[in-house]
Amino acid sequence: MKITLKYLGFFVLILLIVASLYLMNLFSKKPYSIDHYLAKELVVGITDSPEYMTYLGIFDGFNFISKHNQKLSISSLEDGKETYLENLERLKILKNYDVDSLTKNQKITHEIAIFDTEIDIERFESFRYHSYPFNQISGNHLNLVEFMTDTHPIRNEREATDYIERVKMFDDALRANLLWLEEQKKLGIFAPVYVFDHVIRQLKEQLAYKDSENPLMQVYIKKLKEIDLEPDKINNLTEDLSRTIESAVKPGFSLILDYMLENYENANQHHGVWSLPNGDAFYALRLKSYTTTDYTAEEIHQIGLKEVARIESRMKDIFLELGYTIDKPIGEMMNDLNEDPQFLYADTPDRKEIVIKDYNQMVIEAEEDVRPYFEKFPVSPVEVRAVPEYSEKTAAGGYYQAPSLDGSRPGVFYANLYDIKQTPKFGMRTLTFHEAVPGHHFQIALNQENEDLTLYRKLGYRTSAYTEGWALYSEQLAVEVGMTKNLFDELGVLQSEMFRANRLVVDTGMHYKKWTREEAMDYMKKTTGMSDTEVRVEIERYIVWPAQATSYKMGMIKILELRERAKNKMGDKFNLKQFHSIVLDQGIVPLFVLENLIDDWIEAESNTQ
Repeated sequence: MKITLKYLGFFVLILLIVASLYLMNLFSKKPYSIDHYLAKELVVGITDSPEYMTYLGIFDGFNFISKHNQKLSISSLEDGKETYLENLERLKILKNYDVDSLTKNQKITHEIAIFDTEIDIERFESFRYHSYPFNQISGNHLNLVEFMTDTHPIRNEREATDYIERVKMFDDALRANLLWLEEQKKLGIFAPVYVFDHVIRQLKEQLAYKDSENPLMQVYIKKLKEIDLEPDKINNLTEDLSRTIESAVKPGFSLILDYMLENYENANQHHGVWSLPNGDAFYALRLKSYTTTDYTAEEIHQIGLKEVARIESRMKDIFLELGYTIDKPIGEMMNDLNEDPQFLYADTPDRKEIVIKDYNQMVIEAEEDVRPYFEKFPVSPVEVRAVPEYSEKTAAGGYYQAPSLDGSRPGVFYANLYDIKQTPKFGMRTLTFHEAVPGHHFQIALNQENEDLTLYRKLGYRTSAYTEGWALYSEQLAVEVGMTKNLFDELGVLQSEMFRANRLVVDTGMHYKKWTREEAMDYMKKTTGMSDTEVRVEIERYIVWPAQATSYKMGMIKILELRERAKNKMGDKFNLKQFHSIVLDQGIVPLFVLENLIDDWIEAESNTQ
């Protein structure tokens, strides 16, 4: 027995020594494994963000230790500088790895990590304050509220109490934002006038809310009623939240409102970022970051114009085939189609339930239709839900929420059913293809379920050039393989593509060619047939989020270009299933990495008999 205990003690000691050596190496100047190093960096980054820990859900079981569900991130100027210094060190470590000694997957990881880190470093060094931290679609006056109502869980009394603890931090978070705004002011960087107008209106509305109107309170009460709590406890909790809103939410909102009012006369009279210090270089970096290409603003603008013309030509052909007379611009014809009663649901009390049922049926049909064209299918299910009423007035027409990592939550395609005219029947399949199958749900769920990908490759890098490019490619794929049921469905797909092609034109138009907001709105209105309100909301989004909107179509164009290249070079050896696997199997990658992957596949197949 003594001998057994002796050997057991030696074994435990060896394990402790090995673990200690591993941890020492992991936190050294050059950890042995690039995968382990990036995983460590990612975990450290996640644990620095209590919001992200809550979003992932997998940490909630340890909340009694981490208490992350009671916290919010308070971003200081010092934190930004510290992150920059960490990025410099990270880049140095990454470049010290011998690329020849890395595996194929590790080489891809290495390439992605260096690209992402270099972008972050250049953004901090040259354009740290080139953004509008408070605007009509984001900023902590909106983000904090949305996070609490949409993400913070309330499954028991403890999480209900945590909710209030988090709300108590609103004031600290907004005060930190104010310090950032003051630094930006020193450089003379201010948002356009219309942004000031929107934010001032939003802040005044939030400050004027009564408890019964405040989303923070409305959602809280709704969630409390869904758990088994005594009425007295519910009353005590809601009273505590009410006091917290008065003491910690409204003072912070008032600070930001005062800043916006005091600096209103400083608001930017222009709309494009060309008007900011070194604005053209800033926009070029944004294009590189979001499209992951080296295309110039002028090149992207010209691509957009050509795509608009091509799509418009196909739409005209379909209208003629359907028996329509083309006596007005295509945009106006699509607008008429959007309002045609034959394509709209009856405005009945159960309309939303009917539409959601139809959407879920379309998902089932799409899952069946794509089976011949994919080798792998997500394990996680996807379902369609209506956008919650409290956010449907300002939310997008549709968006996707990924399944939880632990499998407890399915993927969800949220459809906005606020306005009956937002849901013409001929556009529903398009949105299903984009948000669910084979679009975002296929790509994101497969990414999370891919056991061959490291933690960094699953969670450490994001680019809408890939994710949105795939979703838009999915729409065209659906047309090509017959998933659209008629020509009206195809018009819905083309309308969606026209919208994304427009973005290439108007985004570069405003930020590079110095178009005004009104000029961009006029162009989009004529070519898409969208309503005045829809166009205004979109254009105003592009102004405060420069270059992001170009990523969708540029990503789609690259995927189609690579597919055509593979077809031409491989001939009979080309296999669409394999092509889709290669595009999806490596997770989210920059487009230049995707191009290398397809080229390697072409070469490998060419060398086989």
